Amino acid sequence: MIKIDDLLKVMVEMQASDLHLKPMRPPLLRKDGALRPIKFGVLEPDNIKETVVSLLKERHIKELEEKQAVDIGYSVPGVSRFRVNIFVQRGTYGAVFRRIPISIPRIDDWGLPNIIKEFTKVHQGLVLVTGPTGSGKSSTLAAIIRHINETRMVHIITIEDPIEFLFRDEKSAITQREVGMDTPSFQAALRNSLRQDPDVIMVGEMRDLATIETAITASETGHLVLSTLHTNSAAQSIDRILDSIPANQQKQVRMQLAQVFQAIISLQLVPRRDGNGMIAAVEICRNTPVISKMIEENRINDILEEMEKSVQYYYMQTMNQSLTALVVNGQVSREVAMGASSNPDDLDLGLRKIFFGTAPAEDNMAECFSDFSKIEELLESKRLYGELQDRFNFEVQTRDAKINELGDEMREQDARLQNAFGQLDRLLKEKEQVIAERDKMREQYEKKVYQMRMQFEERIRNQTKR
Repeated sequence: MIKIDDLLKVMVEMQASDLHLKPMRPPLLRKDGALRPIKFGVLEPDNIKETVVSLLKERHIKELEEKQAVDIGYSVPGVSRFRVNIFVQRGTYGAVFRRIPISIPRIDDWGLPNIIKEFTKVHQGLVLVTGPTGSGKSSTLAAIIRHINETRMVHIITIEDPIEFLFRDEKSAITQREVGMDTPSFQAALRNSLRQDPDVIMVGEMRDLATIETAITASETGHLVLSTLHTNSAAQSIDRILDSIPANQQKQVRMQLAQVFQAIISLQLVPRRDGNGMIAAVEICRNTPVISKMIEENRINDILEEMEKSVQYYYMQTMNQSLTALVVNGQVSREVAMGASSNPDDLDLGLRKIFFGTAPAEDNMAECFSDFSKIEELLESKRLYGELQDRFNFEVQTRDAKINELGDEMREQDARLQNAFGQLDRLLKEKEQVIAERDKMREQYEKKVYQMRMQFEERIRNQTKR
């Protein structure tokens, strides 16, 4: 029999996310998104069967025989906890072990956008965490539950298959129920939970119509419901919910969903630029009045555009915007982001609009590198700077024109002044000439008066002698 605990210890030491047991191959570990064999002998089918059956309880064995697959939880003390799927393939057994950290992560530990903390304060409604397998949905839900547990005095009920993270009461009281052991189904546990005075209900996965309908009903009746879906975007998540509803009920469910939906968090893990593990790209959609109206009117395809326009006010962002933020912050290469995008042409266009350096940013998980709102702030600053620059250039041009106009006026004034000075010089000269002529005329007048006086006196003397 395979010493499974030893393999799981190696898995944890190598910081792998998954361990695969497959007949006629050595054990395979998934690390940084790639599946790699480890130095171990080839696994015989009988050894795998003996090993996995030893992990099962009687009810699990019965389920495996009936459904050819079963999910269980398994712990290695002091190492980690694991979610295990055991299945039949080509008549033999196989198994995949998913590592679940012993310590429950915080929202900040994952570098998730801070707006997610606001969703933990909601008292009723539906919050979904979506993404492909292995994208961190369970860890993100656990981080949200932990934040509520640390900040609110409420009753939290979790319904899981199997139970992954083990919570301890802090401010909240937490009840954890496992499908198959504590309850026959998600739908039954969810329906019963409404009679157990819950404030927050966490459903591991909305798998079927009955669970979806009950979750929406619970959201309407004053409870915060948290759950997951295997979808890649907000629009796809809403479509998935509506597609599972019979056609004659879809209009009613759209109206309900438009009212109870609070947020959809879509995750995708992408390799870091420095090769040191993975980092999450995060899409966030919130139930704004516009989004609610779009759901009511079945305009699901318009939601993406509204999210792109609501980064600054509602802190929504699309997956492409989050990938853009990761590239700009130096956490992910452009090529990886393009490969991860469902619309690489749109991503390429968005990246071309942004000027950014090529040096990687400092690797600090406390900072959210996937938050596009920071990039939007930079773009807004760039836009405002451009407006200020245009305004400055306009003012400079206006002042230059005014200076030129004043210069022309000054030159005209100088010309007029020079003309006035010329006229003044001419008038002064004319004045001097007039004065000179006046003095000459006075001199002639005085001389003539003197001569006449002399003639008159001589005439008087002559008459006296007679």
